[in-house]
Amino acid sequence: MTATPPDTSVPGPPADLKPLTALRFMAAAWVVLYTFWPNLDVGFTPHLAAKGYLGVELFFVLSGFILSHVYLQAVGEKRYRYGGFLWARIARVYPLHLATLVGVGALGVAAVAAGMSIDGNILSWETLPANLLMIHAWGVTNAAGWNHPSWSISAEWFAYLTFPVFAFVAWRLRSRPVSAAVGAGALLCATYLVFERVAGFSLTQATFHWGALRIVPCFAYGCAFYLVHRSGGVRHGGLVAAGAALGMIASASLMAWDGITVLFGGLMILGLGSVANARAGVMASGPAVYLGEISYALYMVCAPWQLLAVNLAAKATGAADKALPLWAWAAVIAGLPVAAMVAHHLVERPARTWLRRLADRRAGAANSRTNSPERVLQPGETIV
Repeated sequence: MTATPPDTSVPGPPADLKPLTALRFMAAAWVVLYTFWPNLDVGFTPHLAAKGYLGVELFFVLSGFILSHVYLQAVGEKRYRYGGFLWARIARVYPLHLATLVGVGALGVAAVAAGMSIDGNILSWETLPANLLMIHAWGVTNAAGWNHPSWSISAEWFAYLTFPVFAFVAWRLRSRPVSAAVGAGALLCATYLVFERVAGFSLTQATFHWGALRIVPCFAYGCAFYLVHRSGGVRHGGLVAAGAALGMIASASLMAWDGITVLFGGLMILGLGSVANARAGVMASGPAVYLGEISYALYMVCAPWQLLAVNLAAKATGAADKALPLWAWAAVIAGLPVAAMVAHHLVERPARTWLRRLADRRAGAANSRTNSPERVLQPGETIV
């Protein structure tokens, strides 16, 4: 009896770029530093901490790069199912978004009942429908409301809905990756300059009003750099990534124009993506990859943890204006990854698995009704 040859009609899953998974934690940690620094009683803010909102831009560029890595080939070869793609994205982001929204509401009500001061926009009932629909960064609300960092999830949802447009353009430019990357970088800079002139403030500081626009140039930049990666990447990727990381740190520390820092961020992602997992060292290690896997939870529980832990620490230490002594602030920060791990393992991961199985069962039932063999899930239907 001869062995059955492997089925090559359906491409295997794309390579796992472990260094980029680890990078997600670093982006989230930068946002955490930006969010919690005002709660530290030191009387000054380092420029690097003040620029921590650019960790969101790093997430946006990563999102364009990774989604292109997973789905672009399928789009180009017409093996892509839009409905399956959107279901995968909902399964990835919505359960934890909903859980943190409910959690912030519960904490807000409890804080008010206990006589603690909270931001008046937290329990913003008029913004609740937009939050539930993940459209609260589309300019449809007049307040942030609830779990404020989730505006970026709304922006991501906008990018998911319009992903076929990004993918169509990227596929057409696949034979000219360098031109695509240069063009995307120019588009990013032009968008930032025009927006700031029209709006009077930087697009990188927009949240619930212009968040959907904020992701567009970064997402396109990530898609374009994936084309460079797809064509072979860059030589000495580790050195490119290290140099770009230093460029990001230097430009942020010198309070340079945000566009420069974001451009460096794209180069760092391209460099890390060009490093094989076996040669990536600590960036491909188990602990680093695990931290990257919980980075979404870290980002999403940031505001509720701040609401809970900082209020409790301020009450315990008698800290005025919630400016905590270093030891109390460090304890609050140390507790955040623990809260993220709990959210990841109790909410994010099981809910994602359940939704994926639900989709698999429905696909299997549909195949049974048509008396056809169960079809192998295509790229665009898996949850990443």
